[in-house]
Amino acid sequence: MRKHRGLSEFDAISFLKLVREKVKLVGLDESLLQRPVNEGFSGGEKKRNEIFHMAVLEPRLCVLDETDSGLDIDALRIVADGVNTLRSPERAFVVITHYQRLLDYIVPDFVHVLLDGRIVRSGGKELALELESKGYAWLEHEAAAEARA
Repeated sequence: MRKHRGLSEFDAISFLKLVREKVKLVGLDESLLQRPVNEGFSGGEKKRNEIFHMAVLEPRLCVLDETDSGLDIDALRIVADGVNTLRSPERAFVVITHYQRLLDYIVPDFVHVLLDGRIVRSGGKELALELESKGYAWLEHEAAAEARA
């Protein structure tokens, strides 16, 4: 992970220190590190584990596909806090969701609405709020009208 970026490799002690730091970031119990990946994890623990992996690997692009699915409010907040902590100018996030509740905690810079594999509308966080209040049907009708024109 580090070598390909031109950084020195971690020794085992430094890596363990990094892992313990990142575990705290997402609110995982350190005892979960002793188990195989996702074995016996609850849904919320699996999602937090995904955020933990992002924190350790430090990718430049993160794609979160319905990361809010199946999360209770506490797990949702922990995941959102982890994502917000990882946000930086050097890292992009694509967050795919159908619900506003995640976007209450991870405020988007841009919102894009996909319909039949095409982006039919883009905007700021206000677009997500509009979708929450109106639903998606108005965009489907708008896109169909534009296709006929």
